[in-house]
Amino acid sequence: MASLSKAGAALAALREDLSGDVFAPGDLGYDEARVVFNAMIDRRPAVIAQCVDEADVVRSVRFARDLDLNIAVRGGGHSVAGMAVNDGGLVIDLRHLRAVIVDPAAEAVRVAGGSTMSDLDHATQVYGLATTGGRASTTGVGGFVLGGGTGWLDRCFGLAVDNLLAVELVTADGRQVHASADENPELFWALHGGGGNFGVATSLTLKLYELPEFAIAFLLYLPEHGREVVRTFRDLIAVAPNEASGGVLYVTGPPEEFCPPHLQGTLLCGALLTYAGSEADMREVAEPLLALPHEAATVGAMPYVDVQCMLDDPPGCRNYWSAEYLTGLPDDYVEVFCAGAESMPVPSGTMHVLFPQGGAIADGPHEFPVPYRDAPWVTHPFGLWEDPADDEHGIQWVRDVRAGARPWSTGAVYLNFIGAEGPERVIAGVGATNYRHMEEIKRKWDPDNVFRFNHNIRPE
Repeated sequence: MASLSKAGAALAALREDLSGDVFAPGDLGYDEARVVFNAMIDRRPAVIAQCVDEADVVRSVRFARDLDLNIAVRGGGHSVAGMAVNDGGLVIDLRHLRAVIVDPAAEAVRVAGGSTMSDLDHATQVYGLATTGGRASTTGVGGFVLGGGTGWLDRCFGLAVDNLLAVELVTADGRQVHASADENPELFWALHGGGGNFGVATSLTLKLYELPEFAIAFLLYLPEHGREVVRTFRDLIAVAPNEASGGVLYVTGPPEEFCPPHLQGTLLCGALLTYAGSEADMREVAEPLLALPHEAATVGAMPYVDVQCMLDDPPGCRNYWSAEYLTGLPDDYVEVFCAGAESMPVPSGTMHVLFPQGGAIADGPHEFPVPYRDAPWVTHPFGLWEDPADDEHGIQWVRDVRAGARPWSTGAVYLNFIGAEGPERVIAGVGATNYRHMEEIKRKWDPDNVFRFNHNIRPE
């Protein structure tokens, strides 16, 4: 750690040189700048550098290295473990890097490192194009893609990382490098699931696809019908075209107009069928779900960018999530899954979800470090509540759901779906053989493990 006099001089120089804002404890705006999505996280960085361009990122990395400060990188700030902030280190805040440049002729888009899904989807929708994004409009594109990237379009277009064409990166020694299949290919491979371990992604280039139409069927059922709903969704998605995706879930009845007032605030089972195509084709696939007795329904064509906002979570809530990828969805696990909803925190924003995989996910490039690709289903207990007094119940519920799924688990996991669950889960997130290769790449690009506030791959 540098001396106080050196640190003070370096901070003054950073304030002078950075085009963006710099915050330190006591500065007006500091407390607002350190808030992240998960209200459980309350960390106090020594410095927050709100970068506005790649040169600012380079200056910030060099500042941290000079003072031997730990570095955290903030994009959307959605990491459930709060990896976007640290205590006593530097936060490189990318939220002002939001440019999205669409090349419709090349069917590609260049996305700045601080962009959100909303930025990406609004820019591409103008041209009738899209790429696999997350399931919430406020998620940061950079962390989402480099972690693997699963969303409503993955069965049709593959995982987000399958559509990664290039990355502009600022490395641990403050260099600007380009990574693609032709330039720094080993580094490019590691960025397919390795997250923020290898540098600060200041922009990403992604492949786009035509998406002129999108449609959904979102239905709510009484919980006593849950087992039949889950089995029906399982059976229809098994024979559905790749354009069909979605999920089946238990939720608290939302305070929305489409949900009957007497069911708002109560436990309900829901089915969301998304379709990258016409309403008529979607209705044909959804017919078995529509035939079940349901209490509420939203069915029809809807712009993809609007669907992306449907599950946006309210800010300021406390979060705890996990996941298990499954070998299948047999009836005995359906029973376990549905029984798990009985102890779910209600009312709350908590969701007990099953997402289907298959399609273009399973058919995608297997050379990348995404070992969960071949699992047909994932269970994702997504705990979200407001009162700190509910922490113990909510956290234990998530752990119990995960434990109940383990007999059917493949052992692999998508790291963006989990918090800090230890080094073994990091290895499970990229695969043991891939992890050893990533260690070698880490030694080359970040031998001092400067970028450690992530699902960390150590250089030794």
